[in-house]
Amino acid sequence: MQSKHAEVRIINTQILSDDWYTLKKYTFALQRQNGEWQQQNREVYDRGNGATILLYNRQRRTVILTRQFRFPVYVNGHDGMLIEAAAGLLDNMDPENRIKAEAEEETGFRISHVEKVFEAYMSPGSVTEKLYFYIAEYQAADRTSSGGGLESEGEDIEVLEMPLDEALAAVESGLIVDAKTIMLLYHVALKGIL
Repeated sequence: MQSKHAEVRIINTQILSDDWYTLKKYTFALQRQNGEWQQQNREVYDRGNGATILLYNRQRRTVILTRQFRFPVYVNGHDGMLIEAAAGLLDNMDPENRIKAEAEEETGFRISHVEKVFEAYMSPGSVTEKLYFYIAEYQAADRTSSGGGLESEGEDIEVLEMPLDEALAAVESGLIVDAKTIMLLYHVALKGIL
């Protein structure tokens, strides 16, 4: 299937918030399939693009995940302690180098070779962010620190090593509810990587 280009005319842009990231309200006209133009309003949150990685050990059939507090899920009824694959914003770096640095910061594993598996928009109805998804094999010798993230960025990350089967069961039970993590776990399972 070939991609179809949308016909859009931006009429007005208003900054609603520019605190942590940028929230803008757009007024635009979109050409509908019947050729008519329709004016719409949308609020768009721009936090930049990011990258995520699932570290796996083929011999042990294990993966490295993290657990940390996430305020947005807390205010949406979760206990706030989310189990996730390591991830971070690109911050003006290319995705591959950013995710190598982020993996070491969060998990303590220094990875030299990563494999990009796909890109995806995680919440395209309201957030601009595109994530670059990676996987990488790790060995015990690759661990250079205990990880845990950067205190200066408010990170207090617990590093978890678990068998892939246990991680997949945690998705089924609702213990793992983070979309990027679920996507990466199912990717390695479906592709027979582990």
